[in-house]
Amino acid sequence: MVKGALDNHILHFDLDAFFVSVECKNNPRLKGRPLIVGGSSRRGVVAACSYEARRFGVHSAMPMHLALQLCPDATVISGDMESYSRHSQLVADVIAEQAPLFERASIDEFYIDASGMDRFVGAFRWARELRKKIIYESGLPISMAMSVNKMVSKVATGEFKPDAEKQIPTGEEKDFLAPLAVEKIPMIGKQTALLLHDMGVRTVATLREMPVRLLTRVFGKNGQLLWNRAHGIDDSPVVPYVEQKSISAENTFNKDTIDVRWLRSVLIGMVEKTAFELRSQGKLTSCVTVKIRYANFDTETRQMQIPYTSSDHHLLAVVHDLFEKLYHRRMLIRLVGVRLSGLVHGSPQISLFEDTGEQTSLYSALDRIRQRHGLEKVIRAAGLKTKS
Repeated sequence: MVKGALDNHILHFDLDAFFVSVECKNNPRLKGRPLIVGGSSRRGVVAACSYEARRFGVHSAMPMHLALQLCPDATVISGDMESYSRHSQLVADVIAEQAPLFERASIDEFYIDASGMDRFVGAFRWARELRKKIIYESGLPISMAMSVNKMVSKVATGEFKPDAEKQIPTGEEKDFLAPLAVEKIPMIGKQTALLLHDMGVRTVATLREMPVRLLTRVFGKNGQLLWNRAHGIDDSPVVPYVEQKSISAENTFNKDTIDVRWLRSVLIGMVEKTAFELRSQGKLTSCVTVKIRYANFDTETRQMQIPYTSSDHHLLAVVHDLFEKLYHRRMLIRLVGVRLSGLVHGSPQISLFEDTGEQTSLYSALDRIRQRHGLEKVIRAAGLKTKS
């Protein structure tokens, strides 16, 4: 049965300061202290921070040296992705037992379609009981908001967390969004916000008054989406959660080859493709496999366990090392492949605990270009040979 918009009850669950909460659960002595999870080197970046640290102006993706200038008494922890992944799965398991339909948006965010629950116990009452169950079984704090769609629920959770339980009644979406800064709308990043500010648009209420034709002229197809979201409109569905086991790429050549330099360039292209897909899905990998198939159809593989990452430069080093160890016959090759497995949910910053802020910004910028114009628009110079 197709539900009308007025019948929709979409929930957004967001674990409060997730990495920090897991660290405090594992070590209760950290509770109440300014805590930073991230790279400990001077050029590292902040992956997450406690609310106590945020009061000093610390925030995620900030260079570590700046964070420690703002909050010199903060405790810095390098982070434990395996622990974070286990706790995220624990929360997902609790939700899966109770929810008719849910989507795992990231390592610490979940959407649930609770439409129709009003026929039984009431959607919001059911959501509050589920939140209590998650807190009890996981030992972690979590916020929740409910509205007619995913976008409004996500914004509401962000506005009222931590420890939030909020319902935006149907029909009140515009009133809720109106006074908020445009940056609070998902999809509006720094560059879009700056452009809107230059146009005199700083609040959602002002954005709502902008003609849709003007927005589409300035922002292209995203202009219509901006207008819709300013009006509280979002028809994106809750996508059922299915765990993906691996991400891979293979290339079977038209002509068998022994050109090692060209083979390396092909592998570079595969790493860029799979790493981009990894980051696009908000995931990290802990296992890399390289496969080669010789002209006589003999197939060999070699894999390596690695610290969780989604960064090209880390993966490239591993793939090149595996290929050097794997290719020992010096025979013609007809196929090469790369597979990333051992996947967990996590943002790119998580994998950059010891990387620089410049690298974090670079990957974010390159991914935005690829998402807008296609993967082929930005590739390493060494990977250009894959097109020949």
